[in-house]
Amino acid sequence: MSSFKVQYPINGEDFVSAGEASRKLKKVLQNLGVDPQIIRKATVAMYEGEINMVIHADGGVIDVEITPEKIHLFLRDKGPGIPNIDLAMTEGYSTASDNVRELGFGAGMGLPNMNKYTDYMNITTEVGVGTTIEMIVNTKSAS
Repeated sequence: MSSFKVQYPINGEDFVSAGEASRKLKKVLQNLGVDPQIIRKATVAMYEGEINMVIHADGGVIDVEITPEKIHLFLRDKGPGIPNIDLAMTEGYSTASDNVRELGFGAGMGLPNMNKYTDYMNITTEVGVGTTIEMIVNTKSAS
């Protein structure tokens, strides 16, 4: 398999189509013959990021590069930024509105799950400007 790139635009506050990009990525990875456990890791991490973009950032874009060695995800938004990354990484911490919580989202597991299901994650954020999250899921085990 050679390198493969795909981009998914994410619409803010569109809870009906939230998760569509991660479902599309799952199909791409299945068609490429990626191991189902790797697919699960990548799509769970991407889904959590996608939902965060819908809830907090009025959308954004997710760029994915798939190589034989890794699935490289870049999530970019022009949202409010994350004032305290350490606090945001705490399981159960959420700034989601009551309306979002009533829809079943905003449990405060997004960033922790993104970190849990990836082999590498880096957050670059500026309050009032936006956030970029880079994640890598290795497709080959380190030997």
